[in-house]
Amino acid sequence: MKIGMIGLGRMGSNMARRLIKAGHGCVVFDQSTATVQTLAGEGATASTSTADLIAKLSAPRVIWMMVPAAGVDALLKALQPLLGRGDIVIDGGNSHYVDDIRREHELSSQGIRYLDVGTSGGLWGLERGYCLMIGGEDQAVQYLDPIFAALAPGVVQGSTASAGTTTGATTSTARRGYLHCGSAGSGHFVKMVHNGIEYGLMAAYAEGFNLLYRANQQTKAQEVSAEHAPDRSVLPKKRDFKIDQIAELWRHGSVVSSWLLDLAADQLAKNPELDNFAGRVADSGEGRWTVEAAIEAAVPVPVLATALFSRFASRGEDDFANKILSAMRLEFGGHQENASKAKS
Repeated sequence: MKIGMIGLGRMGSNMARRLIKAGHGCVVFDQSTATVQTLAGEGATASTSTADLIAKLSAPRVIWMMVPAAGVDALLKALQPLLGRGDIVIDGGNSHYVDDIRREHELSSQGIRYLDVGTSGGLWGLERGYCLMIGGEDQAVQYLDPIFAALAPGVVQGSTASAGTTTGATTSTARRGYLHCGSAGSGHFVKMVHNGIEYGLMAAYAEGFNLLYRANQQTKAQEVSAEHAPDRSVLPKKRDFKIDQIAELWRHGSVVSSWLLDLAADQLAKNPELDNFAGRVADSGEGRWTVEAAIEAAVPVPVLATALFSRFASRGEDDFANKILSAMRLEFGGHQENASKAKS
C-alpha cells in the first residue's frame, strides 16, 4: 500500500521506516526539510507541502498524522479541502477522544473517513513494533489491516504473550499487537487509559526504588526535639542496596519484571545516582484525561490519580501548599522549619 506520513518526529520517522521495510510506499512531509530528505534517502518519497503529499497519493488516499494533539485541528483544516470521498485520515498521536468524535462527525459529511489510533512503542518501535489501539469505522480499519500489521510487533514467539490457549483474545489481532476497539474515539480512549496505567506503574517503581535509596543512607544520630518524630525504625544493620544491581536482578524471574523496569535498569546502569536528571516530571495530558473520565464514570482510580498528582508535585506545584503547612504549624505550636531542609 501507499500512505502519506505527516509529522516525522521521534515516532513518525521510525514508523515510516518500519512501513518501508515491510514493502509499503511512504510519501513523507515535515516542517524539517532535512528530516524529509533523510527519509527520502532511505526509500521514502519526499514532498514539499501537504498539498504536494496528497498529490503524490492515489485514491483512496491514506494520510497518517503524527503531530502534537494541539496541532491536529489546524492540520486537518489545511487537509480537508484537498481530500475527497473515500479518503482516510488517521490521527496516531495522543488526542483527546472527545475531539476524535467531533472530527469524525465533521469529516464524514464530506465522505472522508477518520480513524484515531493510539500508538505505543516510543523510541523502540522501529525494532519492537508499535502497539496500536484503533477507533473508527469497520471498513476503513479492514482496508488498512496491512498497514497496521506492518507497524505492530506481530506474535513474538517465546514471550508470555505467545503462551497459553488459542481461544478468545489470543485469536484476534490483539495477539499481534493491534486491535479495533470501537467507533471514533475508542482508540484514543483505550490509549488514554493505557497511559494512565503507565503513570501508576512508573510511580510504583519510583517509590520502591526511592525507599531503597533512602534506606541505604547512613543512619544519623537521633535528634531529640519537638520537631522530630522519635526513630522507631528497625533496618538491617548492614545495608548495601546497589540500586542498579537490584533493578537488574528484578528483570530476571521476578513478578515485577516489565519493559518499564528494563528501561529503568538501563538508565541506572549508566548512572546509579541519576544525577543527570532534575526529577521534574511532565504530563502530556493522557493521565489527566484518564482521571477526568473516571470521575465522569464514577470509577475509583486512586493509584492513577495519585500518580498524576505526584507529577504535579515534582514540578513544584505544591510548594505554596507546603508553605501554608509550615505557617500553620508555626502559628499553633511555634514550630520552626528545619533550616537544613528549607528551600532556598
